[in-house]
Amino acid sequence: MPWHPLRYRHPLQPYRWSTETRVAQRRTGSTTTNLRLPNISSALALRTHHDEQNTAIEVAGSVRTVRKQKSRAFLSIGDGSTVDVLQAVLHPDQAQGLSTGAFVSVRGLWQASPPGKKQSHELQAQRVTLIGAADSEKKYQTAEYLRTVPHLRLRLPIQALLARLRSESDFLLAQFFRDRDFLRLQPPIITSSDCEGAGEVFAVAAEVATPASPGDGEQATIREGGFFRKPTFLTVSSQLHLEAYMHEHPKVWTLSPTFRAEKSDTPRHASEFQMLEVEFRTQNVAEVMDLVEDMIRSLVQGLRKKSFLEELMAAKITWEQSGTDRLESDCQHLSSRWDGLEKTSWPRITYEAAMRLLQDSFKSGESEFIHEPNKDAGLHLEHEKYIATKVGLGQPVFVTDYPRAIKPFYMLPSELKTEQGDTPETVACFDLLLPEVCEVVGGSLREHRLQHLEAAMSRRHLDLRPTHDNSGTTKDLNTGPAGVLGGNLQWYVDLRRFGSVPHGGFGSGFDRILCYLSGIRNIKDVIPWPRHYGKCDC
Repeated sequence: MPWHPLRYRHPLQPYRWSTETRVAQRRTGSTTTNLRLPNISSALALRTHHDEQNTAIEVAGSVRTVRKQKSRAFLSIGDGSTVDVLQAVLHPDQAQGLSTGAFVSVRGLWQASPPGKKQSHELQAQRVTLIGAADSEKKYQTAEYLRTVPHLRLRLPIQALLARLRSESDFLLAQFFRDRDFLRLQPPIITSSDCEGAGEVFAVAAEVATPASPGDGEQATIREGGFFRKPTFLTVSSQLHLEAYMHEHPKVWTLSPTFRAEKSDTPRHASEFQMLEVEFRTQNVAEVMDLVEDMIRSLVQGLRKKSFLEELMAAKITWEQSGTDRLESDCQHLSSRWDGLEKTSWPRITYEAAMRLLQDSFKSGESEFIHEPNKDAGLHLEHEKYIATKVGLGQPVFVTDYPRAIKPFYMLPSELKTEQGDTPETVACFDLLLPEVCEVVGGSLREHRLQHLEAAMSRRHLDLRPTHDNSGTTKDLNTGPAGVLGGNLQWYVDLRRFGSVPHGGFGSGFDRILCYLSGIRNIKDVIPWPRHYGKCDC
């Protein structure tokens, strides 16, 4: 009977024999059921009934291993639908020309394996078709080398699993925000502003060929003033553009590419990554933190229902080259991470209280920090790890109300009062720290009052003049040391000048969250096509 995808409901559920199949068997007198399954996961989930032992199935996938003996050969076939492999038993002649990485189609009888085998069923091959030969051999490669061949690294089972984890996480996040009436947007990638003000941006320039003649004025203008007639960059954050929607839409979000020109080659940094950013109307920073907590908890619960934790632990056991004790410890550690994210009421501590905790630990000799804690210098990675461990105890930790001087200009001042009754120089913001990975989310209330925003920008020496006048002439603007490259923030001020509304939001490194959930230590191994300082392969 022809295979139809709608007859198979879910790859992780046993196949349900259709009425049409049984009627066809009775009509023809056949005792063999023919199934062409969509993926390896479907085949492994298939369980034959006692009266249907002669089930003929056909699967296609990549050869993981091939073992040849005198009387038979064993073929392990896999694909991206699962980290598990299907074992096929072949005649030695059928295994000729097969090697690791080759793509094959195998048809045969799906039968119970002999007692003592790990896999409950195996495929007794009747026909093997080599679809794509591979000139390769099975050998160990380091993670560093695999990053240089990302187009081939995607074929690894762990990378296939990470691709499914990324896809399902995207879907669950979209579902979470849709259920809460958030509007998903597509902000621009090319911008004339540096939201963070750190100057770590990629400039955008057009490659213009040398003009054929000196009279080619347009080409010369492009070279002189740039393609857009003003300095432009790849975005470091979509926050400012999302804020433009607050007047008409109370809740918006995006998951889009972000770029940072940091010359850092650490396991936590990449030059291109996905940033999840949210803006919504609110006057309470606690509501922003509540949304972050609910979002991550909902994500973990959804992934757990799809058995991703079990698959990740199985992948670590199968593919990591380390001892048994270490593997069991890693799996338990990964499980505890997920448990910590599902707990309610994540701890919250102010920056000032966290700094006192760090300074007391440093002075008492309990901790030997490389950088002595200093409230004016911010939190270093070692400080964040200490806070996450000491305060969080395995749970995420919110650190709130940072000093205004070390945070961007657009943040609203805190409403906290000192013991003397005056307002401290802090802003209504937070960073979310996860154990080991540390900061993965940053958020705040935004300054929505025109005069206060202009004053904050003036303190940072930000030039509010437009970068071109009405005649289209480009101006040469110089910004201060904490300025925004391009000097074009007048449009952002206009959002307040022509009517604004109290609002806040946050940004989260999507890839860092995937690192934490998967237990992968290096962000470059989670990003399918990693770009970082000195490297842009493919």
